[in-house]
Amino acid sequence: MRDPAGLGQVHVGVFGTPLDAAGATVILAHGRGGSAADMLHLARDIAVPGIAFLAPQAPRGSWYPFSFLAPFDDNEPDLSFALGTVGAMLDRVDRSGISAEGVVLLGFSQGARLVLEFAARNARRYGAVVGLSGGLIGPPGTPRLYAGSLADTPVLLGCSVVDPHIPVERVTESASTLQALGGTVDVRIYPGMAHTVNRDEIKATRALLERMTPAA
Repeated sequence: MRDPAGLGQVHVGVFGTPLDAAGATVILAHGRGGSAADMLHLARDIAVPGIAFLAPQAPRGSWYPFSFLAPFDDNEPDLSFALGTVGAMLDRVDRSGISAEGVVLLGFSQGARLVLEFAARNARRYGAVVGLSGGLIGPPGTPRLYAGSLADTPVLLGCSVVDPHIPVERVTESASTLQALGGTVDVRIYPGMAHTVNRDEIKATRALLERMTPAA
């Protein structure tokens, strides 16, 4: 897939049902220093028949260079490129015949922040939005003046209360913002968990996917 800025190729890892035969799609965004392959390992844990999994690979393994709590300009132009990549993935899926209502945006860590910010800036009805160890992007006090409506999109947010990378206050703030945008938000804060994905999050994510295809 050509990247949204026309600067080269964005590798997209695939798993599950081929896109042209799928009834739904999960777009998976990896964390800083991670890879599309990492997210495809997660896809194996949550896989449901009839669903295609697509995992774009960030250039140099990172979607943007600095903390998600830094001023927006510090992470440009990389952040705009990353958001554009998610949009390009949705366009690709739409051309296959699957609308946004059949798409789950799922990310871990930096990828979670990316998909949550994309969903807020491009609010509409999605199949689901899943942010594992993440929150909306921007420094403290960022106005959350997003347009549109998530129209009852299920939103799952999971994070450790002691995650060294994500203040739990940002997770709860993000939950409130996404709920105000019309999302049906499920927030799960775990005591003492490392910066990882746990079995409860996997089970909850799989349950969301099982609602999306008659084959489940």
